Amino acid sequence: MACPIGSALRFRILNTIIIWSKASIIFVDSPVGTGFSYSTTEQGWYTSDSSLAEQVHEFLRKWLAEHLQYIAVQLFIGGDSYFGMVVPIVTKYVVDVALRMALISDEFYEAAKTSCNETYVNVDPSNTECWTALGPIKRCVKDLYGDDILEPKFVFASPKENPDLGRRSNFNYALSCMWSHYLRVRKALNVRPRKRSNKSLAYTKDVQSVVEVHKNLSTLGLEVLGECGDCDMVVPFVGMIEWIKRLNLTTVNDWQPWFVDGQVAGYTKKHSEHGHRLTYATVTGAGHPALEYCRRECCEMSMRWVH
Repeated sequence: MACPIGSALRFRILNTIIIWSKASIIFVDSPVGTGFSYSTTEQGWYTSDSSLAEQVHEFLRKWLAEHLQYIAVQLFIGGDSYFGMVVPIVTKYVVDVALRMALISDEFYEAAKTSCNETYVNVDPSNTECWTALGPIKRCVKDLYGDDILEPKFVFASPKENPDLGRRSNFNYALSCMWSHYLRVRKALNVRPRKRSNKSLAYTKDVQSVVEVHKNLSTLGLEVLGECGDCDMVVPFVGMIEWIKRLNLTTVNDWQPWFVDGQVAGYTKKHSEHGHRLTYATVTGAGHPALEYCRRECCEMSMRWVH
């Protein structure tokens, strides 16, 4: 169903130069039926994890063949949510051709639990092992706002606090729906009317796990960034931690906070093995996917990782 445009509606264009001036980005509407994508044949509507990966790889090869100026540019393949099942398979094609809801790691928790006998407040001054175990934990949480870890740590200049601070709205979805169905927009983009969150795709989930694919990729000297919002229950970050453990990589930098504008933006851990480097990062306060909730933080995270 199309979303009508009210004549009184006014749009405010946001300054996105921070993001859009840093890289050339291709957003692929896939699988067939999502976004503005469609098939010209009946058979083409039926896709799966494996066939989607092949299609994305084929698209990438054809696009680069038509835009040779990008051949020598660094290529980063990414995807959010369920597309995390497809990204490593696409990456393998390219290479072949050319915690729980916690603020600390399980390792820190287990060390403190063993050394402190589950007594973390009134610690025995002579228990040096406990004090040593609590040190990394305190460093991880000291820069958080104690009353609400999802709020910035600051002092209000006014005694009158704003209770609505940090609330997120879905208004952007309504605007994008209206904009994309505007006739002149569709003519300019040469696309058909679209349906957001299409639930009737002829799609088969035929890949149960990509851990083995990641193991294969970990032997090829790639650089990988894995991110997840710490409030995401659709793809919880504890799941990502578990499959990273299965790669048996060496920890280079242990669990520690990373910052944006002096505030804790999340926690990160770096792994390496035989030239393969994997950086894992959480985004504090972000849901599913993280970029929709914390755009500035995700942009900073990507830029720091790339550079």
